[in-house]
Amino acid sequence: MCGITGGWIFEEKHSLDVRMKSALYAMRLRGPDDSGYERLPAGRGTVVMGHTRLSVIDLSAGGHQPMHSSCGRYAMVFNGEIYNYLELRSELRGLGATFKSESDSEVLLAAWAQWGSACLKRLVGMFAFAIFDRNEKRLTCVRDGFGIKPLLFAYGDDGFVFGSEIGAIKALRAQKIELDWQRAYDYLVHGDYDNGHRSFLSGVSHVLPGHLVSLDTATGELTEQLRWWQPEIAQHDIGYREATEIVRKKFLNSVRVHLRSDVAIGAALSGGLDSSAVVCAMRHLEPDLTIKTFSFIARDNPLSEEVWVDQINTFIGAEAHKVLVQPEDLARDLDDMIKAQGEPFGSTSIYAQYRVFEAAKAQGVTVTLDGQGADEMLAGYSGYPGQRLHSLLDKKDWRGAISFIDSWAKWPGRSRMAACKRLAGELTSGNLYRQLRRLNGSQFNPAWLNAGPLLDNGIQIGFDAQQHADEQPGRRVAAALRNALTEKGLPSLLRHADRNSMRFSVESRVPFLTQDLAEFLLSLPEEYLISDGGETKHIFRAAMRGIVPDAVLDRRDKIGFATPEKDWLLPITETMRGWLKEDIGLPFLNRLKILREFDAVMEGRSPLTSQIWRWVNFYRWHYHVIAN
Repeated sequence: MCGITGGWIFEEKHSLDVRMKSALYAMRLRGPDDSGYERLPAGRGTVVMGHTRLSVIDLSAGGHQPMHSSCGRYAMVFNGEIYNYLELRSELRGLGATFKSESDSEVLLAAWAQWGSACLKRLVGMFAFAIFDRNEKRLTCVRDGFGIKPLLFAYGDDGFVFGSEIGAIKALRAQKIELDWQRAYDYLVHGDYDNGHRSFLSGVSHVLPGHLVSLDTATGELTEQLRWWQPEIAQHDIGYREATEIVRKKFLNSVRVHLRSDVAIGAALSGGLDSSAVVCAMRHLEPDLTIKTFSFIARDNPLSEEVWVDQINTFIGAEAHKVLVQPEDLARDLDDMIKAQGEPFGSTSIYAQYRVFEAAKAQGVTVTLDGQGADEMLAGYSGYPGQRLHSLLDKKDWRGAISFIDSWAKWPGRSRMAACKRLAGELTSGNLYRQLRRLNGSQFNPAWLNAGPLLDNGIQIGFDAQQHADEQPGRRVAAALRNALTEKGLPSLLRHADRNSMRFSVESRVPFLTQDLAEFLLSLPEEYLISDGGETKHIFRAAMRGIVPDAVLDRRDKIGFATPEKDWLLPITETMRGWLKEDIGLPFLNRLKILREFDAVMEGRSPLTSQIWRWVNFYRWHYHVIAN
């Protein structure tokens, strides 16, 4: 796990060296064990590649980067882990490849030299890497299928730059960093972020999950982002019992390879089904493994999952570490967390995660396993009822739809009306969809927003037209899951985890997220994922019988990674108000009206919503990233 940066740049040697050292320093926590960079002549510019290393596989100097292929054609910097590197190395040796180290990085480089981009679908792992082909004079940047590992880039008159974090991009770009107003509007008004290629910085893009971008350094031509992987969602007819056995086998195999490490491994345990399944699988596979778990506990709060955390820790014999947070802790760490995240984010739950990784670091744990991604693969959360009903209506199964509404509504926190609202949202689009959002209380032009400057600068304000994930009748849930996995939903959660873990030089692994498992789950009949009785993750619960305690598998509530946000924010009201009083020079924000609404909420005259956090988060992020 590391940080990578570089690009194709037109600068004289000294200036380029200064910028590269600044970029590497910005990512020092991503790779505290080693760093380096190299310059490679390329046309009218210079390809420069830099790397900061967190040693996890092969702790020797053999893993130093930039790394060069044995044939001398390719140079690479790589961030991530290739979990099936042992199997790939054996196959490549059979094809004549030789290796100088035990690192997975060298295996990835040899795989690219052997198969080119066709190697990507062979990889089990999380990765972002840049590779320079000296023969073709081509620099290619690649991101894994789910976007577990970050990669940003910018392209302009000053060349092409890439980096794992915003700080590295800032250090390398000759142009002044400016705010992307569209992204700012989408976040501040609608809470949307990390759902496309645009970052919060104008002209800086994310390489999308499962995509690559390539620069011809001979001509300076940059390709459009090219998709190299997306899970298929066509239904595969298979019996439920056979499918359950396959899910169990694939999940256990994924956890097995995710345990490969030359440093200490622990686990983030929330108490829910997903993280519980991961740690129970760890114990099932490795009966003698020392397992340290790290859990956020909202003690004396109805949100607390402590009873479930305790049950799992007792069941697997783990060494438990509990994170308790006081309101003053958030005030102390807020600026550091915002800087670590690099871009604004949605809620204070990210702080609880930040503290979990801090605790792992304090206990000497360098690698953690996490249950992230299961909800988006197994129809978790509330079970995607709108899409499930839509699929049933596609099949003219009216009786099945009515039965599903009744069964789904019997679970905690649900109702028939909620199911019908979800279906209405699923079936509508265009102006009707926008009107429904208004009726549901959403606003696109709140009083604290000055729309004039936005419109004058071509910013689109309003509600986006409803974009259905895919028009495949009868496969609406599968289509929505694919969209949540790779486009809108999971990418933001993965960004939070990457930045929080790397802030403390901890590698966060997510064994649910393999291409193989995703493709199989998204091909199953939808009733295997969300049962006719309204049970979410239906087939996975069955697959984990005998590995996870029945009490956890049979839970009917879903708390999620929730935090007592109001309790945390009220004690720092005056601090937050001081931040919001500052004039940050954005004409589309009405400071007086923001303060008026802020006071109404903090004084109890209006309900607390995520809007408060978004204002505070954005103001502090703007101060650290844009203003300085």
